[in-house]
Amino acid sequence: MSAAPESPSEQSQVVARAVTYRHPQAEKDCLHGIDLALAGGELVCVIGPNGGGKSTLLRLMAGLIEPSGGGIELNGSSVRRLAPRARARAIALVPQGLARLPRSLVRDFVAGGRYSHLGRFGTPGPEDRAAVDTALESAELTSEARRPMAELSGGQRQRALIARALAQDSPLLLVDEPTNSLDPAHQLSIFELIAGQACLGRAVVVVTHDLNLASQFATRLCLLDAGRILCSGRPDEVLRPEVLEPVYGSRMHFGELPSSLPPGVRPFVLPWSS
Repeated sequence: MSAAPESPSEQSQVVARAVTYRHPQAEKDCLHGIDLALAGGELVCVIGPNGGGKSTLLRLMAGLIEPSGGGIELNGSSVRRLAPRARARAIALVPQGLARLPRSLVRDFVAGGRYSHLGRFGTPGPEDRAAVDTALESAELTSEARRPMAELSGGQRQRALIARALAQDSPLLLVDEPTNSLDPAHQLSIFELIAGQACLGRAVVVVTHDLNLASQFATRLCLLDAGRILCSGRPDEVLRPEVLEPVYGSRMHFGELPSSLPPGVRPFVLPWSS
């Protein structure tokens, strides 16, 4: 079994400092002076309206694109300066979905997450096979390992994407809108899986439109709008009328539900036509 990070607070320090980004050919920046830091064991949900820059921020944190200004560091090293294999060992990105379904079995697809750990000849060893087994088990896909990816349901495919990222065994996990088009039961199970990775010591960032799942599972929320972080804090600090209504409008209903997590209640927000 692949071991959890030995010292999450030391191995998963992620810091974005004054990050700006401008798309090629664009006339203005789409991200402005983003400051964000998190450590192992945290699950930070980035929320905000469409077009606010959430997915762009995730791609910057993954090192897939380069900031126009500022920088992102993982354990003191610039993400963009990491060699591709080193970056893959350090950062796992779960996209919103698959552009094309691979013609592979589930186990082979998940095993693709181990490429950065393979030796010179690319032959998986016992540690690689164990990491794949652990990822499949964590994602509850062990019984589906020999099925073609094309035969999986939408929820199972999302779990396979996450399992592939878990097989990377990276201390930083980035997840982009993982519950799109899933029913409520699968939405909960996906967030439980992701939250479990934070409990194992990974630093986890999730982009989501679901304010209530974010409220249930996040240790911290960041509200991003028009390329700026407007508010960052605990769910009960961010999911408030005075914070959200300037961004989303006033047609929302706010309440609280009991929670096993501190402080004992968590807010909920419903779109509501009065």
